[in-house]
Amino acid sequence: MRWSRNTTTCTTICTTSLCGSVSLTNDDEGRPIDLKLSESKADPRGTLSLKSLINVYKEALLDGNEKAISEVEAMICIAENEKNELVQKLSAMSAEIKSGNEKYIRLQADFDNFRKRTEKERLTIRGDAQGDVIESLLPMVDSFERAKEQIKPETEKEKKIDTSYQGIYKQFVEILRSLRVAVVPTVGKRFDPSVHEAIAREESQEFNDGFVSQELRRGFLLGDRLVRPAMVKVSTGPRKEKPTSATGKSTGQPTAAAGLDNR
Repeated sequence: MRWSRNTTTCTTICTTSLCGSVSLTNDDEGRPIDLKLSESKADPRGTLSLKSLINVYKEALLDGNEKAISEVEAMICIAENEKNELVQKLSAMSAEIKSGNEKYIRLQADFDNFRKRTEKERLTIRGDAQGDVIESLLPMVDSFERAKEQIKPETEKEKKIDTSYQGIYKQFVEILRSLRVAVVPTVGKRFDPSVHEAIAREESQEFNDGFVSQELRRGFLLGDRLVRPAMVKVSTGPRKEKPTSATGKSTGQPTAAAGLDNR
């Protein structure tokens, strides 16, 4: 194949367009050879197919037709330029698609983060509102509890009133439970400053040191959130008997030495 022709000639000829028929000269006398191709040999745009172009090129080589060879090479050059343009367009489109996909992924991630943040804020606002409402109702719970301890019905009428009263309180408690309100465990539990508020420490024969011995006011939880800490007394453990210093047997040392240690 004759690819040694100069670039200027190729570039000049490449400005022409491919068509369904080309006229190539056969000899020096300028007699044209009509290389009109049928539609079966041309692509849908009416341009020569590469296979047909190669066949024409072979015929020109066999005939020694320099001008035909030059024109076929020019057409191949045009096809090469078109291919390069298409490759560049494809590369640009691929880069654009990739950029679009990356933007879509970023937008989707931002939307997911926004949705999660909005849902978290919504739950926080809802929890705060519920906590404020429940906290405002807790004095009623305290009043019910005090009345339950203080009222001792004696007559049938008083018992009916007490039964009705306790029924209302029970219904109120059920509503609080449906809202995920729970009582803070106190007596017999180890003191926990995150849910307990200690107002005193006292000796206890029943509970060891550091355990809640008495509940003075109930505490409440809303789910995992503390609405009000429980007010309690904390045990210091059983009373410790002081060892007698008369014999000094408790330490295994003389009495004088034991008294000295105690100072």
